[in-house]
Amino acid sequence: MRFSDAVAALDARTNYERTGRLVAPTLDRMRALVDLLAHPERGYPAIHVTGTNGKTTVARAAAEVLRALDLGVATYTSPHVSSIRERFLFDAQPIPEDDFTDAWRELAPYLQHFDRQGSAITWFEAATALAFIWFADKAVDAAVIEVGMGGTWDATNVIDADVAVITEVGVDHPVLGDTPEEIAREKAGVIKPGAVVVSARQSPGVLAVLRARCDEVGADLRVEGEAFELERASLALGGQQVAIRLGDDRYGELFVPLFGEHMARDVVLGAAAARALTGDVALAADVLGQGLASIATPGRMEVAHHQPLVTLDGAHNPSSAAALAEAMAASFQWDRLRLVVSIMDDKDLAGTLSPLVALADEVIVCRNHSPRAGSLDRVAGAVRALGKEPQIVASVADAVSVAIERSEDADAVLVAGSLYTVGEARAKLVAS
Repeated sequence: MRFSDAVAALDARTNYERTGRLVAPTLDRMRALVDLLAHPERGYPAIHVTGTNGKTTVARAAAEVLRALDLGVATYTSPHVSSIRERFLFDAQPIPEDDFTDAWRELAPYLQHFDRQGSAITWFEAATALAFIWFADKAVDAAVIEVGMGGTWDATNVIDADVAVITEVGVDHPVLGDTPEEIAREKAGVIKPGAVVVSARQSPGVLAVLRARCDEVGADLRVEGEAFELERASLALGGQQVAIRLGDDRYGELFVPLFGEHMARDVVLGAAAARALTGDVALAADVLGQGLASIATPGRMEVAHHQPLVTLDGAHNPSSAAALAEAMAASFQWDRLRLVVSIMDDKDLAGTLSPLVALADEVIVCRNHSPRAGSLDRVAGAVRALGKEPQIVASVADAVSVAIERSEDADAVLVAGSLYTVGEARAKLVAS
């Protein structure tokens, strides 16, 4: 079996990530599967990351801080931007093709067992099990696991995480609920008895939900602004200089190779989670600095081209789009900005487009290859309703070419709306 065959076999399974639909959520299949596999997910302490925005940045930050402590760290995140191998990292390196194929070969008979019983394992369940199998074969000291969607019913929630991280909760996937409080109840399902819970600042209603869950299971809740915080962030060459507080310990002038205050806050959340996993042992400044300086988050405020500046970001809901617009204005300068955008059909088009269209001098609407992508006419209509007449270009790659060709060296191009959109732009601009 070749790597491409293993990926094709995985892709043949039902993939709610592609359809955006979650039907009859249950952990029964996943619990039965890891039981048959002799629970490979139990071999290491873990950080479990959920929330609405910034989960992958938090996960990467936590992993890099733990790696700076000379720990062997496994990381499982989603979705990927360019290659499925990005989802499975050990010591910041993607799973090798041969390892992926070997893990799939080991997993496949178990999947066939469920298929024969009429209880087929989904794409994400299979990918999650593959991650657990691969991690069990490595010298893993700690794992950082990002949920796929929600929390309670997510396939990753078979882990008994020592630390749960909740990024800022807002409305994103309609299937999870209509209000932040409803969504918070779903995400709070990752909080296990006796765990440490590291939470971003939340609305009063969401915080009440998290406190109730922590009280119910005896978890220790630590909230941004109280237990830890970003004290200062300033623009630096290639990123930001930050000052942060973790508990009573303060650190100044640490470099983070990411742009935008929202990303700096995500990094602090990840550092706080790493500190909690190690029993709140104070981190040496050089160790923390090494970890933060090593963070890489493809497709999140990623500069993919210069002259003109081309920035890629997967912002796909109103809160992430507003944070992106603010970060762009604070981090870069340009004469004219061209927005290249494709958004999923189930997203809040007006709310997501509003801050991005307001930032742009020109808007180019395209459609990524996902079956969930909004139609050209619908997205273009939403742009027109915001007061700008968009240009329509069929594909993301062609839209990026048009934007760059029309730009002068001092201009900027922003590609946003979805990580699927970013992935297609990145394939054109960034060497693998």
